[in-house]
Amino acid sequence: MSIDIAGEYGTPTYVYDLDVVAESRDQLFGLLPEGFHLFYALKSNPHPEIARELRRGGCRAEISSTGELANALQAGFDPAGILYTGPGKTDDELEHAIATGVRLFSVESLTDLQHVGAAAEKHGVTASALLRVNTTASSGGTGIRMMGRPSQFGIDAETLPEIMPALKAVPGARVVGAHFFTMSNAQDEDALLGEYEFVLTSAAKLRDEVGLPLEILDIGGGFSSPYAVPGPRTDYPKLRSGLETLLDLHLPEWRDGGIELACESGRYLSGSCGSLLAGVVNVKESRGSRFVVLDAGINVVGGLSGIGRLLPAAVGIEETGDATGSLVGPLCTPGDSLAKASKLPELASGDVVTVPNVGAYGVTASLISFLGRPAPTEVVVRGDEVVSVSRLDYQRVYEVSP
Repeated sequence: MSIDIAGEYGTPTYVYDLDVVAESRDQLFGLLPEGFHLFYALKSNPHPEIARELRRGGCRAEISSTGELANALQAGFDPAGILYTGPGKTDDELEHAIATGVRLFSVESLTDLQHVGAAAEKHGVTASALLRVNTTASSGGTGIRMMGRPSQFGIDAETLPEIMPALKAVPGARVVGAHFFTMSNAQDEDALLGEYEFVLTSAAKLRDEVGLPLEILDIGGGFSSPYAVPGPRTDYPKLRSGLETLLDLHLPEWRDGGIELACESGRYLSGSCGSLLAGVVNVKESRGSRFVVLDAGINVVGGLSGIGRLLPAAVGIEETGDATGSLVGPLCTPGDSLAKASKLPELASGDVVTVPNVGAYGVTASLISFLGRPAPTEVVVRGDEVVSVSRLDYQRVYEVSP
């Protein structure tokens, strides 16, 4: 990139390239059978410019909060095509979503569906619902395992025969299909296809034996992309043909449009578009160990690493070197560590390092308000053209002033 982003806008700064967003989107659409809907999970990165670029190429939005709904609408998504998910949708959130035009909800229980129906009735409309099914996936398996692990997500599959009549009778809501999510960040293509086979056999069996409507089937995601380390998105050269074969076998009516098929992704669509530019504040030695102190820490990147959702961050920089050191952030806590005992070039105060593949689960997945530091700058580019420069702001809003 010919633009000196760090020199122009300082550090820490996220840089998102919309050309890479479009490339990721087109690649994933190309990996899927013709006619699949692709939902973008805004939780990975709700930045309106990224969401808007994905919408322009045919993606729909998957959200789980009023904030994400606002971002999706700002990005121009048609509310009628938005999928609203999550285990804790409140009545106020549901009524707001219905009022703005959202009509499709993934529901996690009979009670959840009843809340959706009640909100829809208040507005004189009927909501469509996908039943999120909680069952245990078995790669390559052909039968349903009706007993899955306990979870706040989904309706336990073994309870569906008993409660299906009640689900179908909820006023204000109509069950139109199912939503599965069995795997995340699958790097093995055969394992991913095995999970999808399990989903398709499960859906077909639930339809045939329990009466589950299947106008729409969301088979989930699982597409892998590196996080905060160098490397390309995972390619799945057999996915399209493999999925087509599985669909022909288990749900052949898909060829005639008898079922709307969908999947979802966050990291694969947005992850590779983003890089974090972090400034070196200090390099110090402590009892034989070298520490490179950056102006970006867990308040800026890698905030979910501690729960195992993401791998710890590591830098990818152009310079090579054999020095060893730990990358740490500026926060006043020993937990602000980004990489330990890593191979690094010789660095000094004033240098800038680049953390790649952080377009997903970056700013909004970090401890952004911890210790009161400003949020990082976010620069959106298209190639060498700067599209926008912004920064999230947070402030206390009093409902009762002292």
